[in-house]
Amino acid sequence: MLEFSVKSGAPEKQRTACLIVGVFEARRLTPAAETIDQASDGFLSAITRRGDMDGELGDTLLLHGVPNIQADRVLLVGLGKERELDTRGLVKATRSAVEALHHRGTAECVSHLSEIDVRGSSLEQVLRQSIVAIEDTLYRFDELKSDKTQGPRRPLRKVTFILPTRKELMDAERYVREATAISNGMRMAKNLANMPGNLLTPTTMAEHARKMTETHLQLSVEVLDQSRMESLGMNALLAVAKGSSEPPKMIVMEHMGADADTAPIVLVGKGVTFDSGGISLKPGPDMDQMKFDMGGAAATIGVMSAVAEMQLPINVVALIPTVENMPDGNALKPGDIIRSMSGQTIEVLNTDAEGRLILCDALTYAARYKPAAIIDLATLTGACIIALGREPSAVLGNHNPLIRELIQAGESANDRAWQLPLWEEYQDLLKSNFADMANIGGREGGSITAAAFLSRFTREHHWAHLDIAGTAWKVGESKGATGRPVPLLTEFLMNRARQQQEAGGGSTS
Repeated sequence: MLEFSVKSGAPEKQRTACLIVGVFEARRLTPAAETIDQASDGFLSAITRRGDMDGELGDTLLLHGVPNIQADRVLLVGLGKERELDTRGLVKATRSAVEALHHRGTAECVSHLSEIDVRGSSLEQVLRQSIVAIEDTLYRFDELKSDKTQGPRRPLRKVTFILPTRKELMDAERYVREATAISNGMRMAKNLANMPGNLLTPTTMAEHARKMTETHLQLSVEVLDQSRMESLGMNALLAVAKGSSEPPKMIVMEHMGADADTAPIVLVGKGVTFDSGGISLKPGPDMDQMKFDMGGAAATIGVMSAVAEMQLPINVVALIPTVENMPDGNALKPGDIIRSMSGQTIEVLNTDAEGRLILCDALTYAARYKPAAIIDLATLTGACIIALGREPSAVLGNHNPLIRELIQAGESANDRAWQLPLWEEYQDLLKSNFADMANIGGREGGSITAAAFLSRFTREHHWAHLDIAGTAWKVGESKGATGRPVPLLTEFLMNRARQQQEAGGGSTS
């Protein structure tokens, strides 16, 4: 586990294994680097004049034997053009710095990058983005590897950020605690999504959620089993689970940090622990990655971890419908018609469009909380990746102010979302000759018609849908879970908590 701290002080007086300072393009030293240069009789400027460090964003240069300072080494980090340095540039520079030190036996370091003026960013955002970037850069999922000695002998364990002045110390310590909670939530989400389907089942996911109450006392967890869901009429969810020997679960997590009469935010996370496609079987290549089809559930649990760790003064309920989607003699078939918990009937044209079937019953269940807003998150459609790539999550919904809040939270958290339209005309694509609706709408606008389907179960509430198919998972050599959109949703909930407090909402914490 990494340890983060903050303090103020002159760069030349820092006793540390490595001091991190920045260089802008055109070999322009940052104030901290300039101070070291003066203390060392021009040691750094001599290096830059030789062309060893031009300041290109993400470049690094490790220096030994810098005279007249207390640090053992100095790491120069390129920051690009000074006027263009924004949060994303800071994140790239921070990642490069951490990667340069992690494998060089540097157990601790002091960073002066936190002093730099980053365009459009407060100290809170600089510290939060730096910590999240460091944790994400160093994350490895090696729990199931027999040989755990492949990493660095002395990995990076402690990072201290230097503040511009001492007056920011108290606030900065809080920012560090909040950023650590978000990083912990991301790590939890990544660990869950990276776990293989034979080890992470609906039952074991429910056990994991229950275990969280041991460390987060304000968190409560209830698990609805199959018989309870049958009594509630959750036939759409149960239909998806029919082909699997693993029993389905509905995990209900509650964090009640505000007054009991304050309407909660309800999060709904898709939890398909393995998706074979069912009878509409997926192609074999890359099917191993379908263990991440519970990325929405994993992120929801990660968000609840962060909210509970911060003890946010807000009421949040998480609903996690979780199943396996498998083919056998009992499995849901194309052409089957099922009656959802809402009473609406659904003609199943493709059993690989199963996520919306489990979500629709959870969205109906969410109404009992009389929520201020409902937000679902799901690795729902490959069409979303075709439309937007893997940079932003797609956001759609029935309440534009809520959508704008989510987009703005994503910008602040460096976890962006992009709105797609959800016009009434798209509903025509879901027409069925035999039921109230079909579960797919054809090839065109696949992400939008999936959201249009979900919208039929949320008409009485403010609702937004995040399609995270492209953002929750990385492919290629870096294959694995990202932990998104934990930062976006945590930022959103922190903002909502502030708004409620400013409006006079009390706290029970």
